[in-house]
Amino acid sequence: MSHLNVGGLPSFPGESRVNRGVIPFPVNSDPVGLAPKTTGPSLPRPTDIRIADIELTTEDFLYRTPIKFGGVALDRVTMLYAQVTVESPAGKRAAGRSSMPLGNVWAFPTKELVYGQTLQAMQLVAHEARDVYLNAKLVGHPIEITWELEHQFLERAKKIAAQLHLNVPIPPLATLVAASPVDAAIHDAYGKLHHLNCYSTYSKEFLDNDLGRFIGAEFAGVRLDEAITTAPSPTMPLYHLVGALDPIFPEEVTHPVGDGLPESLVDWIRSDGLTHLKIKLNGDLIDWDVQRVLAVNKASDIVATERGHGGWQFSLDFNERCQTVDYLLDFLNRLRGLNPTAYQRIAYIEQPTARDLAANRNQVIRAASELLPVVIDESLVDLDSLQLARELGYTGVALKACKGQSQSLIFAAAASHLGMSLCVQDLTCPADSLIHSAGLAAHIRGVAAIEANSRQYCPAANRGWDERFPGIFTIRNGRMPTAQLNGLGLGAW
Repeated sequence: MSHLNVGGLPSFPGESRVNRGVIPFPVNSDPVGLAPKTTGPSLPRPTDIRIADIELTTEDFLYRTPIKFGGVALDRVTMLYAQVTVESPAGKRAAGRSSMPLGNVWAFPTKELVYGQTLQAMQLVAHEARDVYLNAKLVGHPIEITWELEHQFLERAKKIAAQLHLNVPIPPLATLVAASPVDAAIHDAYGKLHHLNCYSTYSKEFLDNDLGRFIGAEFAGVRLDEAITTAPSPTMPLYHLVGALDPIFPEEVTHPVGDGLPESLVDWIRSDGLTHLKIKLNGDLIDWDVQRVLAVNKASDIVATERGHGGWQFSLDFNERCQTVDYLLDFLNRLRGLNPTAYQRIAYIEQPTARDLAANRNQVIRAASELLPVVIDESLVDLDSLQLARELGYTGVALKACKGQSQSLIFAAAASHLGMSLCVQDLTCPADSLIHSAGLAAHIRGVAAIEANSRQYCPAANRGWDERFPGIFTIRNGRMPTAQLNGLGLGAW
C-alpha cells in the first residue's frame, strides 16, 4: 500500500502507512495466500512514527540461587537489549530502549533440544523481528505497527527452525518473548518523541484505539484506553516468589550464599515486610505440594505473630504441570481439610494444566475456578487462546511484559471487557525490564499486586538501579512505591 500525503501533512516518501482498517491474522494463523481486509488508505497523523534504526545486544548473568521452571532448575539468564530510533513526519527523532530476559526454559520448553539450542533459536528470532520491523517501512502508532507485523515474526520463526534443523517448532510464546524488547523500545521512543509517558499515548488523540479494528467485531466500541490509567497506582503490594528450591525456614539453609541478602523465606518476610507470596508447586507430587503450602503458611503465621497482624495472600503456580484437573481438585480439597486458613489465603491459581489448550480441550478447569479464580498464563498468545481459555473455565488473565507491550495492552482491554480478572506477572525481570513490567502492572485497571523476582535471583543485574528508583528494587513494608513510574516513554531511561 503506497502512502498518500493527504491534507498537507508531511509524509515519508517510499514508506508504507499502517492501514487503519486492517484486522491482522490471529497469532496462530497461517497467513500464506491470504490478504488483510482493508477499508482503503487512511489519513496520516503528525504524531505517527517510522522506525529508523534498531540495535540489539545481549548480556549474560548467573542467578544468585537457582530457580525451577517446569521441573528444570535454572541458574542463568541471557538479557536481550533493544535500542530503537524513531522519526516523526516532521523529521524529529527519538531513541527508545528496552530489555527482556529471553527466558527460553519457560518460553521454549522441550526435551528434544538442549538449553543452548533453544536460546540460539530465540536470539535468531529476535534478529529476524528486527529485520521485519526495518524492512516493512511502516508508518503509524507503535501498536499499529507491531500488530500488523506480528504474523511475520511467526513465519520467520518457522524458517529459523528449518535452518537450524530443529526437530520441534519454535513456539509462538518464544517468538513473542524474543520480539518483545523491540516492541517495547518502540513504545519507549514514541513516548519520548512526544514528551509523554507511553501510557498517555494510547488514547484516540494518537490512534484509532477501538479494539474492533485489532481483534474483530465482537470488540467494536471497546476502547483500548478504557483498561489503562495514565497515572500509575501510587503503591502496590509485592508478590514474593517462593521457588520450589527455596528454603522456607532458617534451619533449612544448608549452603548459605553469604551475600547479605535473606537466605530463607522467613528472613525475606521479615526483611521486606511481605504480605503476598507466590508459591511454586510441582503439579505431580500431591503430598509435596500440599506440605509446601502448609510450610509457607506456617512461616507466614510465625512472622504474623511477631508483627501482631497477618493479612496474607497466596497465589499458586503449578507451571502447567498438573496432568489432570482432578489433581488440582484433590490438592485443593486436601489443603482445605488440613488447614482452612491456608486455603482461604489463596487469591488465585496460575495455569495448572498444559499450555496447549486446543490439544487438551478435555482439561475443563471450571470445577476449580468455581472454587478459586484460575488465570491463563503460558497459553495466552492470541485471541483464539483467550477465547478458548474462557470456554474451558478460566476466569482470569495473567499479562506479561515479555509477550510484548502492544499485545499486553490489547488483551488487557479485551479480557477486561469479557469480565475476566487481570494480573501482571514477572519473568524474573531485572533493571529496566522490571521498570517496564512494574509500569504495566501499575497502569492497568484491576491489577491488584505486582511481581519482582530479580531482587531474589538476579540482583547483580539490578546494581545501580536502586538509586534511580528507590523502593522498586528493594522492598519495604511489602509494597512497591509505583507512583514514580511515570517518566517519559516506559519511564526507565
